[in-house]
Amino acid sequence: MSSPSPVFRTSRIAQAELPRGRPLWAILLANGTLMPTEAVQALAEAGRSGAALPRVLVAEDLATPEQVLEAQALHYGAMILRREANPPDPALSDLLSPETCLRHSVLPWLRIGETIVLATAQPDRFHSALDALPEGCGAVAMALATEADIQSEIATSHGEAMARRAETQVPADESCRDMDRITPLRAVIGGSFALACLALLFHDARLFFALATLAAVVTLVLAQLTRLAALVAGLRSPPPLDDLPPRLPTVSLLVPLFREERIARDLVQRLSRLDYPRAALDVLLVLEARDETTRATLSRMILPPWMRVIEVPDGPITTKPRALNYALRFARGEIVGIYDAEDSPAPDQLRRVAARFGRAPPRTACLQGILDFYNPRANWLSRCFTIEYATWFRVMLPGLARLGFAIPLGGTTVFFRRAVLEEVGGWDAHNVTEDADLGIRLARHGYVTELLPVVTREEANNRVWPWVRQRSRWLKGYMITWAVHMRAPRRLWRELGAWRFLGVQLVLLTGCLQFLLAPALWSFWLLLAGWTSQLASWGAPHVTRALLLGFLVAEAVSLLVSIAAVSRSPHNGLLLWVPTLFLYFPLGTLAAYKALWELIARPFYWDKTAHGHSAPDRPDADIPEDLPR
Repeated sequence: MSSPSPVFRTSRIAQAELPRGRPLWAILLANGTLMPTEAVQALAEAGRSGAALPRVLVAEDLATPEQVLEAQALHYGAMILRREANPPDPALSDLLSPETCLRHSVLPWLRIGETIVLATAQPDRFHSALDALPEGCGAVAMALATEADIQSEIATSHGEAMARRAETQVPADESCRDMDRITPLRAVIGGSFALACLALLFHDARLFFALATLAAVVTLVLAQLTRLAALVAGLRSPPPLDDLPPRLPTVSLLVPLFREERIARDLVQRLSRLDYPRAALDVLLVLEARDETTRATLSRMILPPWMRVIEVPDGPITTKPRALNYALRFARGEIVGIYDAEDSPAPDQLRRVAARFGRAPPRTACLQGILDFYNPRANWLSRCFTIEYATWFRVMLPGLARLGFAIPLGGTTVFFRRAVLEEVGGWDAHNVTEDADLGIRLARHGYVTELLPVVTREEANNRVWPWVRQRSRWLKGYMITWAVHMRAPRRLWRELGAWRFLGVQLVLLTGCLQFLLAPALWSFWLLLAGWTSQLASWGAPHVTRALLLGFLVAEAVSLLVSIAAVSRSPHNGLLLWVPTLFLYFPLGTLAAYKALWELIARPFYWDKTAHGHSAPDRPDADIPEDLPR
C-alpha cells in the first residue's frame, strides 16, 4: 500500500490548503458519470442551496456515493479506504471519541510507519477534523471513505457505549431515571397520604367525598380559566410568514420506528413529498436492533439517497427518547425535526421552519407545529379525538405560548436548533412523555418555544382500548414530568419565574388532576337527571345550586373552546359532535387511573401505540393544505 497524500502535522495553526486537481464535475463528465446537462443542474443546485457539490450529486441521484468517492480521490490525490477490503485498525478506535468522528465525518483508520491515516467523507472540511486530534499525535495523512463505511464502523465499535450514554445524558437532577427507586422519604410521603385518605374514608366518608369534590371543583375552575385565557390570547393575529433565508440550512429529521411494518412504505412516500432541497435534507429512520419486522420491510424497499437507517443497540430500556438521543449523534443538520411513523407533513413545512428559524432570535430554540388527523370520520372516537387535537394544537398551545408559559411539546412536528438541543442534554431517555419534559427543560434553561402554523396529519387512534393505553402513557408522563421538575420547587421558581411556575401547575398538575378527580363531579349529571346524590347534595341547598351552576358553566366553557378550535380547523363538519365530548372524556379517567398504577409499578414502561389500522378518509386526506384560521 503506497503512502497516501497529502500529509500534515497536527497543529492549532491553520493548515496549508489541500492540493486539488481537476474540478469534481469535470472528472465525472470525463468518465461518463455525468451528462453535461446534469453537471449544470448539479452546479446550479449547489449554488442555490449552499450544499456541497458531492452532497448534491448523491442526494439528487446523479451519482452514487462510490462514483463521487472515486472522483474525489482523483481531485484531491488521496487514497480510498473501504471497510471490507481494509478494515480499520482497532488500536486507533479511541484516538477520537465516536461523537467527534461523527461530527466531522472522519475515522482514524490505520498507521503507515509513524503516520496516522485519517479517513474522511468530507475532504473539504478535513482541517476542522485535524484540530480535533489530540496534540502530539504526529503526522496525519488524509484518505477517503464513504460516510456509510465510517458510520458503520463507529456503530460497530462504539454503538453499545453510545447507547449507554444516550440513556443518561440528561443530568440526574433533571431526569426521572431514579423514579423506580422507593426512597425512605418517598415511602413516608406516599404511605402517609394513602393512610390519611383511608382513615378519613372510614371515619367520615361524607367528609372524604366532600373534600374530593372541593378539590375537583377547584381543579375544574383553574382548568377552565386557563382555557379561556388561552382562547382570548390566541385571538391575536399570528405573525406573518417569514421569507426564506438566502441559504437553506441542513435539516435532519429523526423518525423513530418500532414494529411499524404496516406503515413504513406509506411513511417513505409521505416524506418524499417534502419540498426541500434534497442535498439539505437528512432523514434518519431510527430502528431498534430487535425490530426485525420493520427492518425486513425497509430492506425490500429502495430508499431515496437522502434517507438512511440507523439501528439502536439493545439496552435495559426501549424508549423513543433513548432512540432519539442515539440517532442525534449520526445527524448532519443544524436543525433537527421529529416525525412519527404515521405522520404526513405539509410539503412546504420544512421551508417555513427554516424561514422562521432564520428570522427568530437565538433564544427561540424550538418550533412546534400543529397536529391533525387524516381519518377523523372513521368512527365516533376518531371524531372526538380530532376535536380534542384541534383544541390542544389550535387553541391551547398557541394561547399558552402567547401567555408566556413554558410549552409541553408534542412528540412530533417539533423542530430544534441542534446546538441548543445538545446543550440541554437532548431527551430524558426514561420519560414516556419526553416531549413535554423537554419543553419544560428548554424553558428552565432560558429558551423559548414558538408555535408555527404548519400542519402534519397523522392517524387517529380510534380503537377504545388502544386509545386508553396511549392516553395512559401520556398522563403517566405528565405525572412524572411534574414530579421531576417539582423536586426542588424553589429552584424551579427561580429558573422559570413566578408566572411560568404557575403555568407548570396549571398545565401539568391540573391536567392530571382533572381526570383523576372527575368521578367526584359525575354525580352532577345525576342531579341534572333528577336523582339525588349524597355527593351532589352535600351542604346547604344554595351550595348545591352554586356547585351545579359552576359545573354547567364549566361545561359551557369547554364547548365554547372546542367550537372555536374546530372552527379554526378544516373539520367544520365535526361541530355537531362537540356536545358528545362529555361521553369521550371518561375514557381519559380510566386512562388516568391506569397511569397512576403504572407510575408506581412500571414508571418506564412504554405502552406502544400500533399504527396502520385506519386508512385516510379519502385518498388525499393525508396531505395537509390548510392553515390555522
